[in-house]
Amino acid sequence: MENTEKNERTVEIFDSTLRDGAQGEGISFSVQDKLNIVKTLDELGISYIEAGNPGSNPKDLEFFQEVKKIKLQNARLVAFGATRRKDISVESDVNLQSLLVAETSHVAIFGKSWDFQVREILKASLEENLSMIYETVAFLTKNNRKVIFDAEHFFDGYKANPEYALMSLKSAVKGGAICLSLCDTNGGTMPSQIKEIVEKVVKEFTPEGVTIGIHTHNDTGMAVANSVIAVEAGAGQVQGTFIGIGERTGNANLSTIIPNLELKLGYKCLPEGNIRLLTPYARRIAEIANVTLEETMPYVGQTAFAHKAGMHIDAVTKNTTAYEHVSPELVGNERVFLMSEVAGRSMIIEKIKKFDKTITKDSPVAAAIIQQVKELEHEGYQFEGADGSFELLVRKAIGKYQPFFKLHYYKILGEQPPLDKSLCSFAQLKIEVDGKEEITAGEGDGPVHALDVALRKALEHFFPAVADIRLTDYKVRVLDSKSATAARVRVLIESTDGIDQWATVGVSPDVMAASWQALVDSFEYKLIKDVEKKFKAYL
Repeated sequence: MENTEKNERTVEIFDSTLRDGAQGEGISFSVQDKLNIVKTLDELGISYIEAGNPGSNPKDLEFFQEVKKIKLQNARLVAFGATRRKDISVESDVNLQSLLVAETSHVAIFGKSWDFQVREILKASLEENLSMIYETVAFLTKNNRKVIFDAEHFFDGYKANPEYALMSLKSAVKGGAICLSLCDTNGGTMPSQIKEIVEKVVKEFTPEGVTIGIHTHNDTGMAVANSVIAVEAGAGQVQGTFIGIGERTGNANLSTIIPNLELKLGYKCLPEGNIRLLTPYARRIAEIANVTLEETMPYVGQTAFAHKAGMHIDAVTKNTTAYEHVSPELVGNERVFLMSEVAGRSMIIEKIKKFDKTITKDSPVAAAIIQQVKELEHEGYQFEGADGSFELLVRKAIGKYQPFFKLHYYKILGEQPPLDKSLCSFAQLKIEVDGKEEITAGEGDGPVHALDVALRKALEHFFPAVADIRLTDYKVRVLDSKSATAARVRVLIESTDGIDQWATVGVSPDVMAASWQALVDSFEYKLIKDVEKKFKAYL
């Protein structure tokens, strides 16, 4: 369970989602995306936000101009760049000049600390590289910037030539660096090695008033472990990306590191109480980045506190410490009981009690719901991954459901070959809301997409909030393949509104009918949640 003792040490959290995270495959932030992430990280209470390299592209340059309009409450913005290029002066280096134009109080500069990289990649002498580090840091320091020196490939460099690796750090300190961030750039160093090397660096440099930082990559799956053990070895700053995105296998995941440091080891990383924002903010950042947050991600994942086995569920309902190392509420997550053939009656009762605490295992309505679940599962429904549909089922059974709209009809047409290569299906539908009818149509990449577009158009007129819904996944499974084209199919749809995530299910011999069931459930789930939030706010 969580550590109840407070550690006197504060650990600075340095987020590189907008710089190192942007190097991950499929990640492309617009200027507005970056501004929204800055606001989110600042609200959370992150110490430093590394926002990009103003000298690398026009987009980053525009961002640094726009971000000046935002008044940050907790974070300090950091511009990122490299040491001066070889054979030119710091005053002539355009990239260094752009760092000054960005007007951030702090600057992160990376430089080589591995002699192999200096000779073979940089094609410079070892002495020239040390001069590049010193002169760059000194130049920025003289221009009233606080410099964080990222010692690139430090651990590989230390293992190959410890004397030179330490000399690179000494050059940065001589130039005025306030923090030395030791980088496991290739992500190949083991925790025991990280601990040994960080302890030596801490012993040598912290007496000079310099903070030691750690920057790890996840190529061996050790990024979180390496970051935590570096803090235990004396590091005072941890660099990473908030949900672990980054080049190759990603960077150290701050949404895992922060609760490990705060809840397990007692360090202070965020303002008091802000760790409860961890899960919703991780999901918000994933939404902005247009990536799906891994369901199994520690602390913030959708299944981080999910229980499936009947024995586990029974134990957790009696005492949560039986199968949970921390309470999900501490990190803003929630406990989930998964529907399955191994879950048992007690799990279904617990899920029902979420909506009506007066219902017991002996209540007639509970027996009716359990019987209905069994019948639907026999038909092919599976509620383990369809929490939204199960909640609607329970609400209907206990009288806490009212449909938001009535369907009159829908029609779907397809064209082969498509005239427009990007759109090949057309859907038309007619719905009714409170006696008012709406007829709309939509085009899409396929029939389900076209139906989604048409339904969204129809409902937005009455319920603007449906514009926030985004379908993140669509799965179809054939349930009885022996029936050939007459086989029943199960459709599972996963959705999000940028804050919450939910899944819905439909079953039918007609794939479109199954898709419609899941689609309607998805929209109604969102609308019900919005109504409840407004009601609670009113109270």
